Amino acid sequence: MTASAAAAVPPPSPPAVHPGRRAMLVYGLLGFSAGLPFYMFSTVLGLRLQAHGVALAVLGFFAWVQLLPTLKFVWAPLLDRYDVPGFSRYWGKRRGWIMLAQLGIISAMVAMALTSADGNLAVTALFAVLLAFWTTTLEVAADAWRIELFPTQDQQGPIVAANLWGYRTAMVAAGSGALLLADTGGWTLAYLLIAVAAFLPFPILVAMRAEGTGGGGRGVALATGLGASVVILGLACAVTAGVGYLLLGAAERIGIDAQSNVTPWVLGLCMVPFLAMAVAVPWIRNLPPTHGARTSTAIGPYVDFFWRYAFAAILLMVFVSLYRMGDVLALNLSKPMIRDLGYSLSQIGRADGVVALAASMVGVGLGGWLVMRRSMLWALAIGAVLAAIGNFGFVWLAHRQVSEAMLYIATGLDQFGNGFAGAVFVVYLSLLVNPRYPGAQYAFLTGFAFLLPRMLAGAGGTMVGAIGYDGFFLLSGALSLAAIPLLPALARVRAREDDA
Repeated sequence: MTASAAAAVPPPSPPAVHPGRRAMLVYGLLGFSAGLPFYMFSTVLGLRLQAHGVALAVLGFFAWVQLLPTLKFVWAPLLDRYDVPGFSRYWGKRRGWIMLAQLGIISAMVAMALTSADGNLAVTALFAVLLAFWTTTLEVAADAWRIELFPTQDQQGPIVAANLWGYRTAMVAAGSGALLLADTGGWTLAYLLIAVAAFLPFPILVAMRAEGTGGGGRGVALATGLGASVVILGLACAVTAGVGYLLLGAAERIGIDAQSNVTPWVLGLCMVPFLAMAVAVPWIRNLPPTHGARTSTAIGPYVDFFWRYAFAAILLMVFVSLYRMGDVLALNLSKPMIRDLGYSLSQIGRADGVVALAASMVGVGLGGWLVMRRSMLWALAIGAVLAAIGNFGFVWLAHRQVSEAMLYIATGLDQFGNGFAGAVFVVYLSLLVNPRYPGAQYAFLTGFAFLLPRMLAGAGGTMVGAIGYDGFFLLSGALSLAAIPLLPALARVRAREDDA
């Protein structure tokens, strides 16, 4: 990759315009591109592993694959600093990274299809991690582009709704379609066909107009980008395999296995980020604008966030960690629970089809509409309540006779609340970032928002073993409500003016 000319200071955002029909369609497409793979390394993968007899505790451990999206702030600055050879020269920095990420997504998903027997769980984990990594990279690039183009709250409402409509349409298509395909044609067919669908946006992006210098023309840029992508994808696979080998060896040496109770360790690790922030904020808030920590390409965007919000940053981090906690905890184990109740893959697939899509679309639309007309804090509170109701719905379902109608009701409640809360939350996080660092700071906020929930989700299997499914989903619903008491304090938070 080559360093772009404006490496240290991100380029100024283009003049803000209200999103038109074309922008809405583009962001619906980008949401679709990112949403298709997500279920394939989370919910669908969990059901696939369950079908192959993998223990519930190990299913919980596979939830840690979803930690990749929470750690995206580690490599997000690279997407601001570097261009993808070929792709970025013609289509621009953001679209160049999106195109590379799509190639990573299809390669990882094809690999998962070819290893769908899960005979070696380490290999399954390798390709699941790569799929999560490239899906997250796509989201980082698309989010940065969105915030640059549409920085205000009234602009963000409709564009976020369009993006989430595409995202949730794809998630439902992947979840429902993959399960129906797996029930009839097997897991390999399911992953291959979803991989083909995930690749459909790539030629559309190739056909779009040039945004960069366009040197050498479209064909040369495409050929150069494809060649560079092969090298980058190979290096990413090698590095991931090496890191995974070391981590698995370390886990084995300290005695972690399917019978281990990892919950206390996870809870301890969850406290580390807050302790680190409490130590660092007093130093950061007094840094002058010329200090190396504030001008650094690698850590400058994150230091800037804590400089702007000072001690209120800790409050913000607590809130964003709690707000989606219930939904994240429920994601990986809701489908295995439903399967254990006696529902078939086809029944789950049908519920995740039209019902989930319609409920999610309505929730996203209402959430996007509400933030344009009411205060953000009221919208956040309503979203938290709806998300909690969705989690409590699984407890209700567990005490009903097996009935597809009951499954539809529980799925609809869950997806409506998830969609509403998700739309409001995306807009809120987008408004917290400094427009000078849209990609890195949004990646940091969204990554941290799901870091603690996904760490706890990895211990979900052992938690169910201790308190049962009822206790687990009652807990996840209560955690969704736990963010509401923080809202009055959030209303008083104000960012410092930039002194740079």
